[in-house]
Amino acid sequence: MGGSELVTVQRVVDGDTFIALTGSRRFRVRLIGVNTPETVKPGTPIQCFGPEASTYAHKILTGKQVRLVYDVERYDRYRRVLAYVYLGATFFNLDLVQRGYAVVETVPPDVAHVRDFVAAQRAARASRTGLWLACALR
Repeated sequence: MGGSELVTVQRVVDGDTFIALTGSRRFRVRLIGVNTPETVKPGTPIQCFGPEASTYAHKILTGKQVRLVYDVERYDRYRRVLAYVYLGATFFNLDLVQRGYAVVETVPPDVAHVRDFVAAQRAARASRTGLWLACALR
């Protein structure tokens, strides 16, 4: 994988995106491997369980120091930094899937944790956790 760095979460944009600060550098981070329902995407209605995912991310991450761990690609097409996010021992990307706030969305070549994400999604879906209960997903 491509290294890591400690940052402070300044503001959560939605369930899978936030603004990070390190020193005087401010940048947008997109979580790798997961996708939460939309709440702020222009031209897209607020999706089922999106507000819940955003609220959860806000509660857990805002103002906290997190470790960003990089995979193969550092940026997406929107110039957001792509990262796996750790808050202490908690792997936040995986936590979102386990709690039913996110679904798996892998984009090769950034696939280091795909097996863990898929297993977590199967378990969340089977137990009807989060969006798997609240939304009409198949």
